[in-house]
Amino acid sequence: MTDPVGVAASTASAARTGGPPSTPDAPWGVSELSTKLKGWIDRLGTVWVEGELTQWNLRGGTAYGKLKDLERDVTVSITAWGSTLARIDGEFSQGDRVLALIKPDYWLKAGSLSMLVYQLRHVGLGDLLERLERLRRSLAAEGLFAPERKRPLPFLPRCIGLVTGKDSDAEKDVLRNAQLRWPNVRFRVRHAAVQGERAAGDVAAGIRELDADPAVEVIIVARGGGDFQNLLVFSDEQLVRAAAACGTPLVSAVGHENDRPLLDEVADLRASTPTDAAKRVVPDVADELSRIGQVRSRLDVRMLHLVSAQIELMSSLRSRPVLADPGRIVDDRAEELTRWVARGSELMEHRLERSHLAVAELTGQLRSLSPRRTLERGYAIAQLPDGRAVRSVTEASEGTPLRITVADGALTAVAAGSAEAVGTPEDDGGRR
Repeated sequence: MTDPVGVAASTASAARTGGPPSTPDAPWGVSELSTKLKGWIDRLGTVWVEGELTQWNLRGGTAYGKLKDLERDVTVSITAWGSTLARIDGEFSQGDRVLALIKPDYWLKAGSLSMLVYQLRHVGLGDLLERLERLRRSLAAEGLFAPERKRPLPFLPRCIGLVTGKDSDAEKDVLRNAQLRWPNVRFRVRHAAVQGERAAGDVAAGIRELDADPAVEVIIVARGGGDFQNLLVFSDEQLVRAAAACGTPLVSAVGHENDRPLLDEVADLRASTPTDAAKRVVPDVADELSRIGQVRSRLDVRMLHLVSAQIELMSSLRSRPVLADPGRIVDDRAEELTRWVARGSELMEHRLERSHLAVAELTGQLRSLSPRRTLERGYAIAQLPDGRAVRSVTEASEGTPLRITVADGALTAVAAGSAEAVGTPEDDGGRR
């Protein structure tokens, strides 16, 4: 039975190539068929197609990959020669959404059809950047990027949480460099997808899991870099908010110096590479031992200086006279006390002498004014019986008893009359 499809195809091919049609009596050879197919395919022009890279391998300067339809399970093989790769900007890897200018190419020897790539670019970078910038502004307005939210890392964490791809270079870099710096460091590793549709949720779940572990003191999210689209997962809003809600200090190490996903903004510390993260989180035991040695050396010098200064001070104190001869101060004070006592005695004697002289002088003055002194000079005092001194002859009439006081005692007498009757004092030398 004749295949109508085959007859139609043979007739159409003969019409296009100008050769005789293929028949059971005059079939084409495989080489002729391949040549005719290649000639017909070569006349096809280039076409722009959009899809997802499911494979992308570089071998000998040539890239071999597969481009998958975005909606249906349809895949074509693509090849990019080294000359084409030299003109392409950016890096490409599995999972990238790309726009490619391709041309069909038929390989005679293998009888395979491939698509030669003439241009290749990432799809929607402008739209992605715009959406990313809007999200960045929104999260910044909420204060998630504020410097005051950043928490300091522990000096020497007892246990470090690590969220990274399984068996990835990032995991090896972090573990190796951390253990080189501090051999006893402990890690709790949570493997997660770091690219693809489920990567954001997987990494966010890893952060929450390690944050809930009380033994984990710091968390590192690590990925070994990549192009812009590969790092978009670390700008996912779900992942960024999970990092912002994390109560454990978080270190972002998901790119190189030129890459800046939103996770870097919300993390407590941004490390440029996984290796840098290990160095920032784990102190170097050699550096710390050297620093301890320097501190101990400075302490030794300070203590030696302090002890030497105290020894010199004690020697100086012991060499002072008061400590060298403690009795000397007593002797000095005893001599001084003796001088003061002698001085006091001298002053007291002088004062007493002056006082005696003053008393004697006052005594002389008092005696010179005393009536007794007058009596001692020969005078007498006549007193009436009532004790009044006789001041006038009229006070003592004849026969009045009198008391006559002289220097060495008193006499009793009776008034005999006035002085005119018995004579005047001048007559008897002023004596009575």
